[in-house]
Amino acid sequence: YDKVSDLHTELYKGPAAAMANPLAAFTLIKRLHSEWQNVVNSNEALENSQGWLTAFFTDTSDLQGAAKGLMRLQDVYALQVASLVRGRFQRVTDGRPTDVYLSTVSVPLSGDDCFLVGKVAYEQEDYYHSVQWLEESVRLFRGTGGEWSPENEGTLEDALDHLAFSHFKVGGRTLGKYPMNGRVLQNIEKYEKLLVSSPPISMIVDGLKRPTSNHLRTRDTYERLCQTQGSKPMQFKNPKLFCDYFTNGNPQLLLLPVRREVLSLQPYVVVYHNFITDTEAEDIKRTSHPGLKRSVVAAGEKQATAEYRISKSAWLKGSAHSTVGKLDHKISMLTGLNVKHPYGEYLQVVNYGIGGHYEPHFDHSPSSPVFKLKTGNRVATFMIYLSSVEAGGSTAFIYANFSVPKAAIFWWNLHRNGQGDADTLHAGCPVLIGDKWVANKWIHEHGQEFQHRCSLNPEE
Repeated sequence: YDKVSDLHTELYKGPAAAMANPLAAFTLIKRLHSEWQNVVNSNEALENSQGWLTAFFTDTSDLQGAAKGLMRLQDVYALQVASLVRGRFQRVTDGRPTDVYLSTVSVPLSGDDCFLVGKVAYEQEDYYHSVQWLEESVRLFRGTGGEWSPENEGTLEDALDHLAFSHFKVGGRTLGKYPMNGRVLQNIEKYEKLLVSSPPISMIVDGLKRPTSNHLRTRDTYERLCQTQGSKPMQFKNPKLFCDYFTNGNPQLLLLPVRREVLSLQPYVVVYHNFITDTEAEDIKRTSHPGLKRSVVAAGEKQATAEYRISKSAWLKGSAHSTVGKLDHKISMLTGLNVKHPYGEYLQVVNYGIGGHYEPHFDHSPSSPVFKLKTGNRVATFMIYLSSVEAGGSTAFIYANFSVPKAAIFWWNLHRNGQGDADTLHAGCPVLIGDKWVANKWIHEHGQEFQHRCSLNPEE
C-alpha cells in the first residue's frame, strides 16, 4: 500500500512539475516502468477496481526514449555526466565547471539509473556514451557497497561487464582501476579474442570520440545557437532591422496593433510579441491533448517517425468562434495571406518531452506529401510558442546564425519566384528545463496569388 500511495503522490504533485526537470522525469518514468505493473496488480488496486492505474503504464520504448533524451541534452548543451548524476546542469568553460541552469530542486541519479542510460547506449553500439554513463554507474554502485535492490535493472557486475566491452570497443583499454570478479574477468578474456579478429572502432588516446550523425552536417553551429538560448542579431548595427506597432493596414488592428520585431531580412523573419494570451494557449493545449501522437516526417511519398524529430503532435480544425478559428483570423490579418484550408494547413500543436527536439530541416520540400493537396509548396510558416521554456527549446536558424526564444515567429520559406530559400534551414533545440508547446500554421502557395504576388524579377 505504501508503494501505491508513494507513486500516486509522485504522479499528482504533479506531472508538470516533474516533467519540467529531465532528471526528475527520467527517474519517474523509470519507476513507472519497473514498479507500476506491480501496483496495477496489487490487492489494493484490484479490490478498489482502480482502472485508471493502467493509464500511467509505460513500456520499454518510453524508458529508452527518456534515456536517449538525457544523452541528447548531454551532447547539445555540452553537459558533464558527472554533474548530471549529482542533479546539476554544468558544462566546462575555461577549464572550470559552470552552471548552465540552476534548478530549484536537485534530482541525483542512482547507480542503476546510470546503468540504464549506459545500457541503452550500449545496445545501440554507441560506446561514446555508454563508457561515460557506465563509469558513473560503477562508481555509484561501489559507493553503496554493491547492494542490490529488487527495483534495480542491473547490478555492479552487469555495469562492469558492459563497461569492459565498451572500453574495448572504443580503443582496447583495460579496466585495471576497477576490482572485478571472476565472471567479468572471464568475459574480458573473450573480448581480447574478439579484438584480434575485429579491431576497435577507433583508437582514441586523449578522449572518447563522439559519434557522427547523418542528419547534422551543421552540428557545431546548431549546438552553439542552442547553447546561447535565444541570441539574436544586433539590431542597432543594421538600421533596416526595427521594432514597431504593426497593423498591416487592417482596420481591425488599428485600436490594438501588434508589437512587431523584424529580426532578419535574409531570410525574412519577424517576431510578434504577446500574440496569444495565456487563456488561449491553455485552450489550444487542452483541445489537442486527446489527439497527440508521435510526430512524423516526410519519407518520400509516405510519412514516418525519425530520431531527428522527437515530439508528439495533433492537428486542430477551427470554427469561426473557436480559439483556433480566432488565431487563424489573426494570422491572416497580420500576414495578409489566405490561411483557410486547403490553402493553409490545419493548426499543428506540438509537445516536446525529455530532450524533445527537431534537428535542422526546411519546412518546404519538393518530395513532401503535402503536394497531394494540390495547393503548392509551403510558402510561409507562422509558429506560436504556447508555453514558457525555462532553458533550451529555442528555434535556431542555422545559416542566418541566430535563435529565437518564446514568441510568435513568421518567415517566408520560398522566394517570390517559388524557389526554396536555403537560408530558412532551422531547428527546434532540445528542451533542457520546462515544457515546450508550439503551434504551427503552414501556408501554401495556392490561394496567395493576389496576396503575395510574384516579382517582375525572375531571380527574386
